[in-house]
Amino acid sequence: MTRHARNCTAGAVYTYHEKKKDAAASGYGTNAHRIGKDSVKGFDCCCLTLQPCRNPVITADGYLFDKEAILEYILTKKKEYTRKLKQYELQKNKEEVRLRIINYKSMISIPTLANECEPNYFIQEESNEKTATEELQKLQSFFKFEKNIVPSKDDAKPSPSISNMAEGREKTLPSFWIPSKTPEAKAAPLKKPEKTIYCPVSDKPLKLKDLINVKFTEVKDPDDKKSLIVKEARYMCPITHDVLSNSVPCAVIKTTGDVITMECFEKLIKKDWVNPLDGKVLKESDIIPLQRGGTGYSAVNDNLEGKHERPVLQV
Repeated sequence: MTRHARNCTAGAVYTYHEKKKDAAASGYGTNAHRIGKDSVKGFDCCCLTLQPCRNPVITADGYLFDKEAILEYILTKKKEYTRKLKQYELQKNKEEVRLRIINYKSMISIPTLANECEPNYFIQEESNEKTATEELQKLQSFFKFEKNIVPSKDDAKPSPSISNMAEGREKTLPSFWIPSKTPEAKAAPLKKPEKTIYCPVSDKPLKLKDLINVKFTEVKDPDDKKSLIVKEARYMCPITHDVLSNSVPCAVIKTTGDVITMECFEKLIKKDWVNPLDGKVLKESDIIPLQRGGTGYSAVNDNLEGKHERPVLQV
């Protein structure tokens, strides 16, 4: 094989082509794949369930949720906070009791007279003898089971198993390969849980009273008999009747909950700040841009590339 042959491996340098070829064959490296349109959340889908919303609500940052899903999320977080708070209070009470015991022991004076020390001496001797007897019994029982590991046919009652995984001992057996499960490991001190509930998408404080009901205007086509979920063009702007999709920037009017296009806002509403639907005066804070998913084009989303990390091929 010549030096510049197609499959030459005699070169002193591990080339980029050889590295990519070996990575594809061995399963090492990172796979990158561009996300298509079908993998992007729809503009009318919940950020938690990724399904079209039945009772849509929106946060102040423009993230759309199904009312049932976001209420269940808030309820779960409150239950989690209550559970963590009970554990924290229990740990706090135990620490207070421990400090009281230490203070109480420090207040008791140590006996100095000989007649006061003699009973303690005899008690200590008795406890040492009892401990030695127990150790001897354990040793004798061990030798007895060691001789008869396999029960014979003549034994009416089989000997108990010496396995660490029998008779429920597997539940109390410490895991020596996990640092927090070793016998010497101490329980980590718990911190007081935070009561604030944060949005699962924006990580900002979320309150139930701040959620705004959203009202989508359905596209009325008498010739289209399909179900609403099956339709590609489901909703439209109530003012301009433009069909809404991921490629159309949308906004929500906070006072009424109607979903309009940003083009309608820029060309019609922004001129005199009057809502054409009810004639009321609007403020800039009443317009909430709707966070949409994407279309598969890089101009819509910041990151549309999915990566699968695998072990790195070391050279």
